Amino acid sequence: MTKPVKDSPIRVGMISLGCAKNLVDAEIMLGSLLKDGVEIINDAAQADCVIVNTCSFIDSAQEESVDTILESVEVRDANNRGQGVIVSGCLSQRFRDELPKLFPEVDAFMGIDQVAQVGTIVREAIARREGKTRNLKPETRNRKSKISAKLAKLDQGQVPDEHEQQNALRGSDKFGKTKTVLVPTPDARPQTLDPVLDVTARPIYIPDYETPRFRLTPRHFAYLKIAEGCNHPCSFCIIPRMRGSHRSRTQADIVAEAKALIADGVKEINLISQDSTYYGLDLRPNHSRAISSPEKFNAATKSLAADATTLCSLLRELNSLRGDFWIRILYTHPAHWTDELIQTISECRKVARYVDIPLQHIHDNMLERMRRETSRQYIVDLIKRIRAGVPGIAIRTTFIVGFPGETEAAFETLLDFIRKTKFERLGVFTYSKEDGTRAGSMAGQFSDKLKQQRRERAMAAQHEVAVRVAEGFVGRTLKVLVEGEANAKQLQAANVSSWEHGLMRGTDKHTAQLKGRYLVARGEADAPDIDGRVYIRGKLPISQFAKVKIIGHTDYDLIAEPAEC
Repeated sequence: MTKPVKDSPIRVGMISLGCAKNLVDAEIMLGSLLKDGVEIINDAAQADCVIVNTCSFIDSAQEESVDTILESVEVRDANNRGQGVIVSGCLSQRFRDELPKLFPEVDAFMGIDQVAQVGTIVREAIARREGKTRNLKPETRNRKSKISAKLAKLDQGQVPDEHEQQNALRGSDKFGKTKTVLVPTPDARPQTLDPVLDVTARPIYIPDYETPRFRLTPRHFAYLKIAEGCNHPCSFCIIPRMRGSHRSRTQADIVAEAKALIADGVKEINLISQDSTYYGLDLRPNHSRAISSPEKFNAATKSLAADATTLCSLLRELNSLRGDFWIRILYTHPAHWTDELIQTISECRKVARYVDIPLQHIHDNMLERMRRETSRQYIVDLIKRIRAGVPGIAIRTTFIVGFPGETEAAFETLLDFIRKTKFERLGVFTYSKEDGTRAGSMAGQFSDKLKQQRRERAMAAQHEVAVRVAEGFVGRTLKVLVEGEANAKQLQAANVSSWEHGLMRGTDKHTAQLKGRYLVARGEADAPDIDGRVYIRGKLPISQFAKVKIIGHTDYDLIAEPAEC
């Protein structure tokens, strides 16, 4: 390959894995690179540097991250040996000390706090790569299993620190104030330069409106990150260790970004964070993080000043902005719902009649073992309050099956709850054993086979519900957001999965009826990429709202035609 001339811009390719929050991090990195004069290209083989933005949420996400890193190195070695390879995101954050030893062929590792400084890291990585011997040929084949085993072993050896013992779980002055600089190890290979390692021990970064950003979503919808990090003590989750304590953006900053998005043609603003219902609570004077339970959270909200920043105040201001658009709330915690939030959603017509509330289980013993801060009765009452307060609202939830200690009786309780509650949208995870968590060391771990069987049973129960929900839409007129023309793959594929939302659906046996040309759209009950779709026979403007009449359905999706004006 011919090396670019000295005065030509640096060319960078990026591979981003994982959730919408990770996608926003990727957008910030790309925006920062473009501001620095870097050229972004799609062909990784032609790039001067490739960034792999990793996920480490559960085992399958971590394995894909390892695969992608190794594949990127193989492509580099085969096509462009002077190319720098950078690993960013949650895998770097989780294993910041050990990852450089496991991937000596990688030129730089960066954490969440460094996304806006990516241009400097890219240049350092390229410089390090140029200084390495061209004869070094890393053995990337058959290394995935060894690396995955090593990462698991590292997690097993981690002991929760004093902060993770607390209910608050997070926070001290030492976090976020140290950076680790890699030093040569005794067995380091000769003729190599140590990779750049820029990863804070505890992330503290939160983007703002002035942060450059290059959106990767279609023009008609965008993700708007309102906060970062998490304060919850869930026994199964590694996210707080990787993402740090909850930290909210200011309301004025979020509104400024929302205005710019609307002016750019965005019709749907998806509010995202680890816990959107906690938004603003960390901005109050002398705030305490130990308010995970519903009782403590409600007490904290009632003591707030009248002009305090909360999710409710944010929704009301966003709702007052000019324009025709939806506001969608993603990632709410059941323990942090209030009557005021229900009333706010009801009164704000631009807020989509849709909420995402991961419940994880319904059996009291399992909720306690998961440290979810809620009980069965609280959850039942909450769902009744939401549905009564916001008629027609679609509730999405996720459950974890095969959690340590889940008896058959506890699982049957969950199945009965799924059938009776009739969630409009539901996903199911099999429990992923994360050895750096409390649940990872619990007794009563189950086999993958049993966990998979329980997921299939849970999804079978939800399938019956989903068909009835779809039937209930036939004959109705809906407002939808038209996304584009459906291709053959979209018409045939029915499986939808997400690391954040579990397995959304099983095989849809009735997609064969979707023959011919269709537009694909989403209604208020359908979040991007994770929920149902509306397939429309006819012509309508793309990236715009439209009214359609529902004339049929498959197991999970709706079939429509343009409504007569």
